[in-house]
Amino acid sequence: MVRYLIRRIVLLGVTFLISSLIIFLICRLLPGDVARVLLGREAGEAALAGLRAELGLDRPLPIQYLDWLRGFFSGDWGISYSTRQPIRPLVLERLGNSLLLAGVTLTLALPLGIGLGVWAGWRAGKPDDTMISVATLAVTGLPEFVTGLLLIDIFAFRLRWLPANSSIRPDATLLDIVPQLILPAITATLVLLAYIARLTRTGVVTELGQEYVRTAMLKGLTPLSILSRHVLRNALLPTITVIAISFGWLISGLIVVENVYNYPGIGRLLTFAIDRRDLILLQAVAMVTVMIFAVANLVADLLYAFLDPRIRLGQETEY
Repeated sequence: MVRYLIRRIVLLGVTFLISSLIIFLICRLLPGDVARVLLGREAGEAALAGLRAELGLDRPLPIQYLDWLRGFFSGDWGISYSTRQPIRPLVLERLGNSLLLAGVTLTLALPLGIGLGVWAGWRAGKPDDTMISVATLAVTGLPEFVTGLLLIDIFAFRLRWLPANSSIRPDATLLDIVPQLILPAITATLVLLAYIARLTRTGVVTELGQEYVRTAMLKGLTPLSILSRHVLRNALLPTITVIAISFGWLISGLIVVENVYNYPGIGRLLTFAIDRRDLILLQAVAMVTVMIFAVANLVADLLYAFLDPRIRLGQETEY
């Protein structure tokens, strides 16, 4: 177990270094001039050159990369080009908002998706199985902005039950935040629902066809006992990986949802950084996203090993 963790941590470090280099190079290859964007088209060459020197953009790329990487891992993420504010507290604040939305979304999506998938797998081939599959695919097939606009129209404009704007004020209380989270969380839940349900259904159907299930039936175990004590433990293994990846996606990938509802998450901050050509802010947001994905996958591997006793951490199977 310890050797496995050490090996995975080393791989995480290598992943971070490679990802940081790719992120830095991609940001530098983006078209446009940061100084021109900040000062406007009418700025003279002297002013542009002075701003590039102030921002450190006139230095060699290897020096820029090493300085940025050293600062990022030491906690100094720099000053935003566009807002002129420290980047670290800004990113962490938006990350907290995204974590809150992701937590609420998974709280809704996991029990609903797993429950529907288990029922559909247990009733494979029956009308209710077909109905669940068709309904979840139909809902998930709608783009996020279409689902979001429909929910806003129904619950915000027609029924007036929930706010259409999910921007969170810094002084907002929990009672203020909860209504603003409902519509974005439902929209994100509908996106994840079919993936979780179909993976769970596939796992249940596969496990129900195994020999140990027939053996358990011959021993007189009840169907509920077989399902809860044996089938689910193995059927949920593929779902764990999807949940981990989905968590990383929820943190950074719900750009459309955050923009539809004006939700101040890290995905919307990413859009802001791209629009303003704020390279140092863009690099910080991208690195935080990579770290979340990597840590989420590590957690998924550990849970996978916990649920499947056949997996031996840190050992290779010999044939």
